[in-house]
Amino acid sequence: MFERPHHGGNLGWAAEMAGCPAFSLLDFSASINPLGPPAAVLAAIESALPALHHYPDPQYVRLRRAIADYHHLPVDWILPGNGSAELLTLAGRTFASLDCTYVVGPAFGDYGRSWRGAGAKLQTIPWEVKQAWPWQKLRSPSEITDNIAPQPQKRGLILNNPHNPSGTLLPREEILALLPHYQWVLLDEAFMDFLPPGEEQSLVSHLEEHPNLIILRSLTKFYRLPGLRLGYALGHPDILSQWQAWRDPWPVNVLAEAAAIACLEAEEFRQQVWQWLPPARTALQKDLASLPGLLPLASQANFLLVKTDIPAPELQQELLIKCQILIRDCLSFPELGQDFFRVAVRTMADNQKLTQALATVIGTARS
Repeated sequence: MFERPHHGGNLGWAAEMAGCPAFSLLDFSASINPLGPPAAVLAAIESALPALHHYPDPQYVRLRRAIADYHHLPVDWILPGNGSAELLTLAGRTFASLDCTYVVGPAFGDYGRSWRGAGAKLQTIPWEVKQAWPWQKLRSPSEITDNIAPQPQKRGLILNNPHNPSGTLLPREEILALLPHYQWVLLDEAFMDFLPPGEEQSLVSHLEEHPNLIILRSLTKFYRLPGLRLGYALGHPDILSQWQAWRDPWPVNVLAEAAAIACLEAEEFRQQVWQWLPPARTALQKDLASLPGLLPLASQANFLLVKTDIPAPELQQELLIKCQILIRDCLSFPELGQDFFRVAVRTMADNQKLTQALATVIGTARS
């Protein structure tokens, strides 16, 4: 028996609930780019198959150079990883030396997993997703009522931008203003690639000025490669050297390494995604807003957080059983509970199937 998932994309659980093969499901629960992976990336993976006879380069020189060139950073400021999950586990060990780390909730659940596993102290600053972002509390962390340690002297902060699960894009200047208040700041930019250069709010270009800043990036969501586990950390060489010493050798396999290098070269694909996403997201938001009892929040990412009058687990179950469509309930976000669900932005045709299915399910529930 499969347990209720804490992440999106758990097709085993959903298929069992729906009573159908996993490949029959239309998955809106995982925020993965439907346009990928690029053909050049698949070709690079195929070309790398002979390398399976050899161990990966433990220093990942070619991959680190490719990432460094892409971000205009020195090579020793780069650490590839086995997805963000591995890198978060390493970050938890670093932040365990602090008195407390703050995170704005709702937040990605793996932050809590990583911090608990390392014995690090984590405190949530609650945020009502339809209200203003709590910048003042973040700028004055000593004023936050702290049940873990009174007025901790060594403080850390976790932010993700665009914010997951709301899709809110945080202004670069506001984040920069927070950095002096914390010993360590972990900035998760897993969805930043979905914004074009003129709109993104990444802090990568400011990284060398702030040795207390660590940035995480993902290649799996934008390039549709979650099964390969691809991510990397950007930060001061001293902290990344410590992470390298802590972890097992060869965390990135040779196929993932080849795919990552090809991803960074896929400029035409990035342009295609930047042209596709805004109108597709706007159309989906408009269609969802037209349905009774649903309020989709504005988003700058490739997903929408939706407030619902009908409990999200009920909607999820009905969509699975009747339509073989999977949405992400938000029970794993305590601040959201059953009042919200989240959906990825997929192709126009898929998005229309979702809204039509929701219209049917909501109509039945209200009749």
